[in-house]
Amino acid sequence: MDMSELNARIEACRACGLCRNRTRAVPGEGCLEHPLVLCIGEGPGEQEDLTGRPFVGPAGQLLDRMLASVGLSREQVFIANVVKCRPPGNRAPEPDEVRACLPFLREQTRLLRPRILFCLGATAGRAIIDPAFRVTRQRGLWVERKGFYLMGTYHPSALLRDRSGQYKREAYEDLKALRRKIDELSASTQGGG
Repeated sequence: MDMSELNARIEACRACGLCRNRTRAVPGEGCLEHPLVLCIGEGPGEQEDLTGRPFVGPAGQLLDRMLASVGLSREQVFIANVVKCRPPGNRAPEPDEVRACLPFLREQTRLLRPRILFCLGATAGRAIIDPAFRVTRQRGLWVERKGFYLMGTYHPSALLRDRSGQYKREAYEDLKALRRKIDELSASTQGGG
């Protein structure tokens, strides 16, 4: 299966109730040629449901700025979500919805072969890193598993609500750690290691 076949399966999926109210499924987008980083969010919001593209609303605009702050662009990474259809009212996906959709994310990961899975928010962290993942306790910590480097940070929508600025400062530290890991992996690849 290639990415276009996988996208067609995602768009036709009826494995959970989220499909009933979607305008469009949101498979993901970005670099298809083995990006180093796969950014994983929770699920599509209203703008994403309308356009079929991930992270295009206010949180997506912030994600673009976050990536740019460490020298990355949307075209250099791949951006996807744990669930591919918008949960009603932008609520967090239910466990059965996550279970129904996770095989798509696993297949995307297999096809893309990223080295880093950068989880945006608690839902992605729980689905990918640890079922008990808590952003405030485990953000910024690297986990190595099956040849992947995993890290969770705040979801951009949480940063938009952060009046104190604390989460923004912590998220920027996480982004700098992401940049260091990218540089480390790039150096080891160029050095033959």
